[in-house]
Amino acid sequence: MSSEPMSLAQIQREMAAAIMRPLTPDEDMQVRAIDGRPMTAVAESFIAPNSSLTAFERLEIYNRQYWYRVLDALVEDFPALRAVVGGRAFDAMSVAYLSHHPSRSFTMRDLGCKLAEWLPDHPKFAGRRQRLALDVVRIEWALVEAFDSAEHTPLTLDQIATLDAGSRLSLQPNVQLLALDYEADDIVLALHDRQKRETSEAGQKHENGPPAPAKLPKLRRKRTWVAAHRVDLSVYYRRLEEEEFLTLGAIRQGLPLAEALEAGFQNSHVSAEKRPPRVRQWFANWTEFGWICAPDLESLLET
Repeated sequence: MSSEPMSLAQIQREMAAAIMRPLTPDEDMQVRAIDGRPMTAVAESFIAPNSSLTAFERLEIYNRQYWYRVLDALVEDFPALRAVVGGRAFDAMSVAYLSHHPSRSFTMRDLGCKLAEWLPDHPKFAGRRQRLALDVVRIEWALVEAFDSAEHTPLTLDQIATLDAGSRLSLQPNVQLLALDYEADDIVLALHDRQKRETSEAGQKHENGPPAPAKLPKLRRKRTWVAAHRVDLSVYYRRLEEEEFLTLGAIRQGLPLAEALEAGFQNSHVSAEKRPPRVRQWFANWTEFGWICAPDLESLLET
């Protein structure tokens, strides 16, 4: 007597669990499901064989293609991280990360959205370069966010000149603020340039196995503040002073202008007489880049 047929939702859950199960080291489908059932039985419960392939073999095609695609997507989004930790460690890290955070979005763009949060709890993949790797992954994810995030109509310098101490501003959604332990933005840019050259010259084939960690200049920890932003569909990084970084962060939090500036200079060694010209230069730069806009209606109502 046959068992009751599965519902569509059950079939979808079974298939998703099967194809998201990591491949074996030989890139084959696992012989058992995560709950211990034989994968042959799992496959046969919702896939029919055809004249040339068993149900297991047909499911294996989907399993392989899922992993090939998501692993390639992480390589595309995090080439500098891969260069810093090495290809072998990056591949192992990617499988471990995607096992914890499988694809849940209709777009591959979101695949690495949890990587910067996940990596600190799994330091073995970066080894002695762990702290640098954390900076690198945050920069590379900021690139993704800066490229895709919204852009509102920026305020002009004349409009900003009419503001008072209680005025609230907003920061463009595509502007990403980063506080780093190293001057890692330079490293990321150099590694991205190298990856582009290698790809154009020889593709991404690694005939001798995954690449070893990239040789990097001797690095010393140095607090560094960076903004990633979009201009004409290209993303750029710009170094910031600490006070500028803190002020922008306070503006993003919705603080009134006077409080935002106070937060920026709270522990600063910049003398009081040097602060006004510095702030004027900041606003001139921010206006040129189009970073400052008016807060939306919903944020005004919340405050």
